[in-house]
Amino acid sequence: MREVTGTHIVVIGAAKSGLAAAQLLHRKGAEVFVSDSGTIPKQDKRILEQANIRFEEKGHTDTAQQAEFAVVSPGVPTEAPIVQHYLNSGKEVYSEIEVAGWFTSNPIIAITGSNGKTTVTSWLADIWRTASVDFSVAGNIGVAFSDKADARGVHILEVSSFQLDHIKDFQPMVSVILNITPDHLNRYNNDFNRYAAAKFRITENQTANNWFIYNYDDPTIKKHVEELAKKKSHPRFWGFSSSTEVPEGAFIKNDHIIFRFNNQDETLMPVHDIGLNGQHNLQNGLAAALAARASEIKNEAIRESLRSFTGVEHRLELVRKVDGVKYINDSKATNVNAVWFALDSYNVPVTLILGGRDKGNDYTELKDQIREKVHTIIAIGESKNRVEEQLGGSSPHFEKAETMRDAVRSANRGAKRGEIVLLSPACSSFDMFESFEHRGKVFKEEVYKL
Repeated sequence: MREVTGTHIVVIGAAKSGLAAAQLLHRKGAEVFVSDSGTIPKQDKRILEQANIRFEEKGHTDTAQQAEFAVVSPGVPTEAPIVQHYLNSGKEVYSEIEVAGWFTSNPIIAITGSNGKTTVTSWLADIWRTASVDFSVAGNIGVAFSDKADARGVHILEVSSFQLDHIKDFQPMVSVILNITPDHLNRYNNDFNRYAAAKFRITENQTANNWFIYNYDDPTIKKHVEELAKKKSHPRFWGFSSSTEVPEGAFIKNDHIIFRFNNQDETLMPVHDIGLNGQHNLQNGLAAALAARASEIKNEAIRESLRSFTGVEHRLELVRKVDGVKYINDSKATNVNAVWFALDSYNVPVTLILGGRDKGNDYTELKDQIREKVHTIIAIGESKNRVEEQLGGSSPHFEKAETMRDAVRSANRGAKRGEIVLLSPACSSFDMFESFEHRGKVFKEEVYKL
């Protein structure tokens, strides 16, 4: 626990996590000032006013530079002048998950990765629910850790690289890295190594009493694990693999999930009993099973959840079946790698709705999957011309649509019984929608109008 009574703190950014951090610090006795470069929504201003927390919007004044330290929302880049002012002044800048961690002594399980974070976080919540053990879920999944710091039981946190950028003492009992592929490189000077290093900060304060669960099949992760192993103090390593045996952790043998601990193997369950399809979900399930086992959850509860968990909204979500065609909402697929995983989950002909606000994507990485499985690409959003440049000849049919309604109706005309219409955009949603959730919701609404 950290004493903050009377400490003058500025919270930079008044989005969900900034608002939650401000309220938590205020409750703990700090003198809090919230500063946002944009406009703060009316309902959020009301929350701050009711709590007697001072704030400013539409820019950072001198008042925002006078605090003892700053707490930064994950949406605010390190390069922002107000953040640089604190760093250049030799003052600390902390992330919201760092701050929330000051006010709990409960165990933390922190999950990061370029893809699958939300699925594994939600899967762990399902395991804990199945085992009837206290837990809370927070982080990048939509509820700020600061809002759950006082909750009972283990904290299950989805954590992004942005949230890890400004930690200092944040120490998960169990940390998980699912995979590392190029994403958000604009925040890391287009340097993949910097992005990977940001992910690995999740292990920074872990000791031999903690666990690090990692993808044994990911070459970037394995390279960093080799470096981490050279440190005097490091966590216990448990790998997971869908293709090879691991020294410690979980792997597949004879179509069964095998746990290996202290050179002893034990069979958990048959692979075909897992409720979610796809190679990536097999890896997600292995990661979730290991995190639960490290937390002393019984195998019985792990097995039951692996069988029954049906996934999360906007991630390979079956919306409905129309005239024998399945409509799948994968709006959360905001990078190329996520689309690759989505296509890898199906072995029937696909109509793919792709596009949005581009993040410097290389869509050509999808060419092999598209040639094998996709008969029609429907490109939407700002990136549709770029998608056409890179993938125009990869499928028999290529179309462009101005709205989600047009895309869904066009897909409906071309898809045949037994096929799939897949919204898996590979892009952020902010060109046409408020969020990936909003994009998925609109897609579902249009599917239900068919």
